[in-house]
Amino acid sequence: MQKNILITGAAKRIGACCARFLHSKGCNVFLHYRASKETASELCHELNQIRTNSAYIMQADLLNIDELNKLVAESCVAWGGIDVLINNASSFYPTAMSDVTELQWDELMCSNLKAPFFLAKALSGVLAKNRGCIINIADIHAERGLKGYPVYSIAKAGLVAMTKVLAKELGPAIRVNAVAPGAIMWPEKTLTKQEKQDIIQRIALQRSGDPMDIAKAVWFLIEDADYMTGQVMTVDGGRTLNC
Repeated sequence: MQKNILITGAAKRIGACCARFLHSKGCNVFLHYRASKETASELCHELNQIRTNSAYIMQADLLNIDELNKLVAESCVAWGGIDVLINNASSFYPTAMSDVTELQWDELMCSNLKAPFFLAKALSGVLAKNRGCIINIADIHAERGLKGYPVYSIAKAGLVAMTKVLAKELGPAIRVNAVAPGAIMWPEKTLTKQEKQDIIQRIALQRSGDPMDIAKAVWFLIEDADYMTGQVMTVDGGRTLNC
């Protein structure tokens, strides 16, 4: 059955990979972006060349609740409803404990926790009607925290907690699960070769992953996980075994 999917932060990286993969499975995809207009437009055009009117894009600052609500409204208009919400958009940067500002706290908490909550709230009616699902893109560092990234780690821990409580709040009509990636894509800030190697040495499979690993996990939770809710799928090559 064709599904209509809203993906936040869909212009690049894991979000774009999920969009392409889910589209290849016959889904319609509504692509949210904040600043990457050109990249999002190119992706939307690429998908519509494959299947007409199967992709839409919209810019929104998810820190602004009015823009968030407009995104929800427009996504529901596109094909008459949404079946799946994928909360992928995320701010990620270090915040030394001694220097954290209130602005940094608010930005990291909003993009990683507040926005996913209010998107889920706003879409809960249509998702319940369609027996849909919510998938949150979490992080392995929600469990054990990443040194130098305290606010980000706290926000992702909140997202995991949100996944579990919304599974109770929104069930039985809506399933809510999460995917926790490990070393899937290196941060846009370049790491040194030695830093990358140090990370890989702590991974049981001795290699980094691929965005398709996350896209396939997301598809499983959409299509084949009818009896799963409130769960976090860890996709990290065994890194959390050695953290």
